[in-house]
Amino acid sequence: MSWNLMGHVWAVDLLGEHIRSGGVRHAYLFTGPAGVGKRTLALNFARALTCKNPPSPGDFCGECRPCKMIDQQQFPDLVILEADTIGGELKVDSVRELLHTMALTPYEADRRIALLLRFQEANENAQNALLKTLEEAPGKSVLLVTADTPENLLPTIVSRCELLRLRPLAVDALADGLVERLSIPRTDALRLARISSGRPGIALDLHTDTNLNTNRQQWMDHLFSLLSEDLRQRFDFVEKQVKLKNSSKEERDLLRMRLREGFIFWQSLWRDVLLRSSGLGDELANVDYREKIDMLAGSVSAAEAGDQINRIETAAYRLGSANLQLLVEALVMGFPAVK
Repeated sequence: MSWNLMGHVWAVDLLGEHIRSGGVRHAYLFTGPAGVGKRTLALNFARALTCKNPPSPGDFCGECRPCKMIDQQQFPDLVILEADTIGGELKVDSVRELLHTMALTPYEADRRIALLLRFQEANENAQNALLKTLEEAPGKSVLLVTADTPENLLPTIVSRCELLRLRPLAVDALADGLVERLSIPRTDALRLARISSGRPGIALDLHTDTNLNTNRQQWMDHLFSLLSEDLRQRFDFVEKQVKLKNSSKEERDLLRMRLREGFIFWQSLWRDVLLRSSGLGDELANVDYREKIDMLAGSVSAAEAGDQINRIETAAYRLGSANLQLLVEALVMGFPAVK
């Protein structure tokens, strides 16, 4: 039983056993970095909880009415709540409305299920509202919560949930899954696995980009140019890349998508620099930039490379809520000067 997931077999086995044994908890917390599979695992758990024709206990068929309606996000006993944008704020009124719905009798299933995505984006009042529900625990409901890390939630929320920490997959394991699912050459799968840092969701998103190679080359060239440029030139780069004046919402959303992909490429390069600075391995994600990566690794420490990875991760998370021009300016101004 794999629930059609790449990796996280231990989590599927655990959740399946909870269903088989009748020991389903009232609340589950799935944590891990973006793209690691938290949302997919939680939705598949919801399918397994509601499936009418499971091929085996704790599994789901994917063909019955609940399975298909969950695919379409139209199942009446599943409520999904998230902030309007990634990195936005989830407010207390939205949580209270959801919790009121959860207290009602289920329509079709044995229980109501709520999926609260990226709950680290919930403000303090919203988190306290969820905590009150966890303390009172309505009988016919299951709460599925996702977050980047338990440390960004109230400790009392974490303590009242079954915690499942999801981690990136090993490169070879993710590559195997990509080959099986996408029927692509293993060399392509390995590159996607390395660029995505073992995160299946990001690897799949990158695969759908028909201009992947061109976009990746552009972002890599941008980064190496920025490292040798002065502050004025870096400001000029941001002005060219982040054009917001008189832009529509659709244009701003497209810009966020483009920046998010670019940040993934930059992270993969700094990861390569970190590996080379640490004297670890030859399995680079960007093997075609090996010479430049080695030169950069000779100029910055492993700690500095790790710091850049974290800075880019933070910037990517804030793309949904921050002033984009200021966000990108702060990021590129913090790159080291390398001649």
